[in-house]
This record gives sequence, C-alpha cells and structure tokens, in this order.
Amino acid sequence: MALAITTIKPKPQAPEEIMIMNDISRRKFLKTLGLSLGATALPISFAKAALRPRVIVVGGGFAGATAAKYLRLWSNNTVDVTLVEPNAVYYSPILSNLVLSGQKQLSQLGFKYDTLAQKYGITVTRSTVNSINSANRTVKLANGKTLGYERLILAPGIQFKAIPGLDETKILHAWQSGNQVQQLRQQIQAIPNSGTYVLSIPKAPYRCPPGPYERACVIADYLKRNKLGAKVIVLDGNPDITVERDTFNAAFTSTYAGIVEYVPNTILQSVDSAKKVAITSFGDYRADVLNVIPPHQAGGIVLNSGLANSSTGDWANVNPLSYESTAVKGIHIIGDSQGTGQPKAGHIANAEAKVCADAVLRLLSGSQPFAAPMTNSACYSPISATTASWLTAAFAYDPASQTMQLVPASYGASSGASTSNYRKMFEWANSLFGDTFA
Repeated sequence: MALAITTIKPKPQAPEEIMIMNDISRRKFLKTLGLSLGATALPISFAKAALRPRVIVVGGGFAGATAAKYLRLWSNNTVDVTLVEPNAVYYSPILSNLVLSGQKQLSQLGFKYDTLAQKYGITVTRSTVNSINSANRTVKLANGKTLGYERLILAPGIQFKAIPGLDETKILHAWQSGNQVQQLRQQIQAIPNSGTYVLSIPKAPYRCPPGPYERACVIADYLKRNKLGAKVIVLDGNPDITVERDTFNAAFTSTYAGIVEYVPNTILQSVDSAKKVAITSFGDYRADVLNVIPPHQAGGIVLNSGLANSSTGDWANVNPLSYESTAVKGIHIIGDSQGTGQPKAGHIANAEAKVCADAVLRLLSGSQPFAAPMTNSACYSPISATTASWLTAAFAYDPASQTMQLVPASYGASSGASTSNYRKMFEWANSLFGDTFA
C-alpha cells in the first residue's frame, strides 16, 4: 500500500518546515513523504538523566518496528527500548498477494529483527504481553517476566471477529501473511478448469482498503492464464468498492470480463467449512476455494486491557498528536488497532509510528507533542502480472475537531493500471521495508 519513502536521518527536517502544496505532484510528494511525519528537529538526549527512560513497544510489524527504531535514533540511543514480539520473522502483508500468483516467494517478504537489535541497540524479547498494570507501569509477559516502563506503545495489529461455522484451518483468510498465504496459493493452484474462487470482504474498516480487490484481480489474472473457464466471485460486505472504485471496476468489468463477478452489499452470515459454502444475505455461494476475510477489531492486548473504547468497542481512541490512549495515560496505540479514522495499512502505520516516537520523546523530556503532525496513506495495487495502480492521500491534524483530517489537495493524486506503476511498486516496497527493518 503506498509510495516510495525517503530514508529519515537522525537529524531530520523539522515538521513545521514541511508543506503540502495545492499543486503537489507525485514526485514532490514522494520526496516529502519521509520528512513530513512529525519528525524531531533535533534528537532528544537523556544521557545525563539519573535513570534512562524505558519504552516498551509491543508488536513488531510496520508500526511497532518503526517506532522502536526511531525512538533509538531520535534519542541518540539514550532511551532504552524493548520490542516485545513473539515471532522471529515478520512476514509483510504488503506484496503478499503476489505470492498467490507465484510472482513472489513468501521468503522474500520475511524480515528478522537482527538489524534492529544489533544496529540500533533495541532489546528484542520473543514473547507476548499477558497483562498491563498501568498504575505500576509494568507489563507481565507470557514467559513469566515483568517489565517496567515510562511509556508503553502497543502495535498488535488486528484480530478477527468470529463467524458462525468458520473453521480457519479449512477456510483461510491469508490476511496476516505468513503460512496461510502459502496455503492459499496451493489451494488456488489446485482449482480445476471451470472452478470457482469465492472471496468474502468484511465491512470497513479493515486492514488495507484496496487489498481484497487487489487480491481478486491478481487471482483473476492467474486463473485467466492458467485455468480455462475458472471464475472469481467477490462478495463485498460494503455497498460498493471502498477505494479506487474506477480502477477496480474497470478491471472487473473489462480486463476480467466474464471471469470476475462482483456482488456488493453481501453480508456473510455463516460458513459451511466442510462444504466450502458461504451463506450470505443474498444466498449461498459454493466454492472450490473459499477465502473468507472476517470482520476486524483491535489486537487482543488492546481489547483485553479495556483500551478499545471506540463507539463500536472495536478500536482504541487516541490523541492523534501522540497516539496516547484516551482511556489510560502513558499507553500509546498505533497501527491497525488505533481508532483515528485513518486507514489501516502498513505504509501509514510507519507514518503513525514516527509521529508517536517523536511525541513520546518530547513527553519524556517534559515538553508537549508537535502540534501539527501529518501522515500519509498510499497504495500501489497490482492489477495484473505486469500492471499496478497507485493512489495516495495525506492527513493533517485539525485542532478544531482534534482529529486527523484528509488534506483535500493530496487526495486523488493517482493513476490507473500501468507497467510503470508495477515497476515503482517494488521500489516503494523496498524503501518501506528498509525504513522499517534496516
């Protein structure tokens, strides 16, 4: 999802020097992207403090890994940072749909935490957080250890809501990358000629807004080239395509005419996992491969700690200036679990992490968060084996509503499917991977 990032140096340009112009071009936007995210003008040092501040970051995806890295960079390595993550390897959801078509190998999307530990001095702890004691500012880990903190950053991603009859060992979501993506790839390869792949999309908000439609295109392209007469049925719980409507509508009705059937406003009610049947508000759909993406909610530690205080109870309300929870002081929530209304995707999670890291350092030093942060959400979406589309939008803090608002001049800086975008998609991904994990 998104654009090429400029690598941020330890002494980046101050955020107040960054402006989004009305006549912004994609090239200019790419150049400002890495420097418009609330970066500190000068690194903050705690070297002379009696006790070095301790920050715990929970979750090692694009949000958590970025926050941990930039906390160390921008503090001149004077803040102790512990990254709590159960997995040794993080598999990127970004580009993972290309694994389904065989254009990428899962191993190419795997990132270890060695560089974060060795280059930046981050303590990487392989475990999960069982509980948070916000009064004592400690966390209890599954391995039995208790860690103390001055500031806690939660970036656990998402978890899925239950669907009656859904057995996730048989009916895959493949929406958190990793082994399920490889398993879904094997299922797609085994589809017979004239077979059917059925994709169920939950109501928004969900992780990566264009991702399901991108997946439908990638799989339709594969079936078109390899499985004579096979079809893709897209059961969308939303009233219409949620993002890049013209691009994906053209793909469904033109590029993949006769292959893709798009059915909007289709609420998944239950699943017959043994028979691979999606039971919906519009009837039953039987598939050779049924791919159900369940409805989303905040990660478990956010829900279990009473931090999911949005109106629906699914997401964590935060102060967008710092991403500090509105429910509990000293705890910050970034990435997919936050409830600011910004998209849930890897690229903007990286941006939120930098705003949060900057704010945490300012708060630890006794000052206030930067008053005018900006973030960026953008997407490169593969449409075929050789083409991709591109879309971007910027968000700025609005003091009147105290929310992040879309910058009108930034939205619609996009283009449809092209081979040029396909090439730039990999340039963008490599930049984002490097900015987060290297």
